[in-house]
Amino acid sequence: MTSTHTPSPVPGTPPAGDRRRWYALAIVMTAAFMDLVDVTIVNIAIPSIRQDEGASFSQIQWITAGYALAFAAGLITGGRLGDIHGRKRVFLVGVAGFTLASALCGLAVNPEMLVASRILQGAMAALMVPQVLSIVHATFPAHERGKVFGLFGAIVGLGAVSGPLLGALLTEWNLFGLGWRPIFLINLPVGVAALVLGGRFITESKAPRALRLDLVGVALVTLGLLMLVYPLTRGRELGWPLWGHLSMAGAFVVLAVLVAYERRKSARDGSPLVELSLFRVKSFAAGIAVQTVFGIALGIFFLVWTLYMQDGLGWSPLRAGLTGVPFSVAVSVAAGVSVQKLVPRFGRKVLQAGALVMAAGVLLYLWEAGHYGLGISSWQMALPLVVMGAGMGLIVAPLTDAVLSQVPREHAGSASGLINTVQQMGNALGLGLVSVVFFGAMSDHAAPSRTGLAHADAFQNALGWVAAVLGVIFLLMFALPKRPAQHVEGASGNASEDAVEIAVEEKREALV
Repeated sequence: MTSTHTPSPVPGTPPAGDRRRWYALAIVMTAAFMDLVDVTIVNIAIPSIRQDEGASFSQIQWITAGYALAFAAGLITGGRLGDIHGRKRVFLVGVAGFTLASALCGLAVNPEMLVASRILQGAMAALMVPQVLSIVHATFPAHERGKVFGLFGAIVGLGAVSGPLLGALLTEWNLFGLGWRPIFLINLPVGVAALVLGGRFITESKAPRALRLDLVGVALVTLGLLMLVYPLTRGRELGWPLWGHLSMAGAFVVLAVLVAYERRKSARDGSPLVELSLFRVKSFAAGIAVQTVFGIALGIFFLVWTLYMQDGLGWSPLRAGLTGVPFSVAVSVAAGVSVQKLVPRFGRKVLQAGALVMAAGVLLYLWEAGHYGLGISSWQMALPLVVMGAGMGLIVAPLTDAVLSQVPREHAGSASGLINTVQQMGNALGLGLVSVVFFGAMSDHAAPSRTGLAHADAFQNALGWVAAVLGVIFLLMFALPKRPAQHVEGASGNASEDAVEIAVEEKREALV
């Protein structure tokens, strides 16, 4: 097939002395920060939204799960669109759409409009977010990526700190009588700034040969994810109807058809939506499995944690936000240290230690919630939250590094889309399971006088599930490589040498 556009370097990598790549990094990280803050802001404001808008438990789930579902369903497509049409171009389109959707969320007049706007916001994030990692992957040589992913982990921690606090402050301040709405409207100036500066400083990059968007693949992956997540989210409310079970079973059939179709399309024209060859890279395949299960744990924990503190314990949004600060700080610190100091020395053991440490924090939190009951205080939560945050920080940044370490640059967008897709799919599955592990456990305490106890018991039940999932993650991590490729091969400052190293490593993996 003849290429219709100019190949991007191993080619699109700016020279080592070019400061523009660091400006570009700041811009894409700001966009990632905006997306992350938006998710955490929404979590802390959910009880206020429920009270002000009269939203049902199902609608509350959809405010979060609708975003995650649209995000998951569109991420692979978003990553591939970046490969085809240019990562910079698609990134800027995503930023513009995300900013517009944020405005619609802030102006929503009822829960239905808010859910619809959140779904649109998730779809636009699916265009924006995959470009972040693929722009980094295409812009920075291998020896600099460890430092960049360390920064990315720190941004994750900073977003986790800023989101709840910002959401709590904006909700309590009730700016201009708008209540919770400024949590979305604050994205507008950030989005406009990212558009202006991104157009100036981000270097365009594409796949080195012409690709076409696989529309059949888009339809199959979207259908499969919808068939799996929608019944999970609505199942409890509808009494777990037969069609829900059939839909979830059928989702795996659809995904199997997707794999068969993508294999044929790859052989026919080399332009599949899902690059199946990536799964022959052991680090990528194992990392994808870990990302999926990790997303389930996070999806369960963060929603039930917010509802427990505000609806169960009766805390204000500000107190709940401040209570989460130790967790977020621990994530940020541990993420930076893990990539820079620990992974080069200890490799996979760092991630496994992170899973065990996080599980220990969850179990400690479970014990405290039962021991102190409704009289538990913020400072008593601090220790388990610090332990949990440290464990999570040891996982998040090194895992991304390990998954992408052996991926060829021409598939950076597809790989990035897959990484984010499986994490968001896991997140959406976790949010769907909240119906079972949290709201289901509350049904035994229907009396209004027992609302606090119902939330406390349901929270403990959910924590037990999270601890079990982290145990599964620990076992899955044995399939990860002992060390990411760049730490094994050594650092190279030349982009072409990096490409050769990746190609050699892929051939070695294929032989193994």
